Amino acid sequence: MPNEKPQVAASNGNSDARASGLDALLRGASEGGATGVRPVEKWDPPYCGDIGLEIRRDGTWFYQGSPIGRIALVKLFASILRKDDDGRTYLVTPAEKVDVAVEDAPFLAVELAVDGEGRAQQLTFRTNLDDVAAVDAEHPLRFEASGPDGGLKPYVVVRGRLEALATRAVYAELVELAAARDEGGDVVGVWSGGVWWAIASR
Repeated sequence: MPNEKPQVAASNGNSDARASGLDALLRGASEGGATGVRPVEKWDPPYCGDIGLEIRRDGTWFYQGSPIGRIALVKLFASILRKDDDGRTYLVTPAEKVDVAVEDAPFLAVELAVDGEGRAQQLTFRTNLDDVAAVDAEHPLRFEASGPDGGLKPYVVVRGRLEALATRAVYAELVELAAARDEGGDVVGVWSGGVWWAIASR
């Protein structure tokens, strides 16, 4: 993997140290295979601080305040992303761990595939970075209130503790699939992976 780094302007006097940290992350990310998700859950590196990485609500990655435009680089970083039990999200290599500020969820669920129907139905999401998550007990689906308008935001676990937020278009597809679990029931939801996922009361 070439040691590319985003072409962004330095934002403060610590730019040299931060650039070195980014180079180290790029080198570390190449370990564990040329493609695919790295075994980040097995790594226990020291915490090395904040180098200015951020994921905005719309899924755009930023470095020191400037967007990272190279999708290949974003996918590389996403492959070493981890959310720990302290609730914080990090980029992790065998040598170091740095903060990533996440405005909402690190991924967006941009496509929904539906196979079967009723209790045999299987929902599978594709993210903006081409991860695939089939909703089941290990990849749960949850709905969170989105504010005073009474709307809901659907999230699906992609891997580890990392979630994808469904786009409005995908949410609309989920609503179309929603039904009561039992005839005459007040709560609607969707089946997937042999589990019924409640959405909301009627």
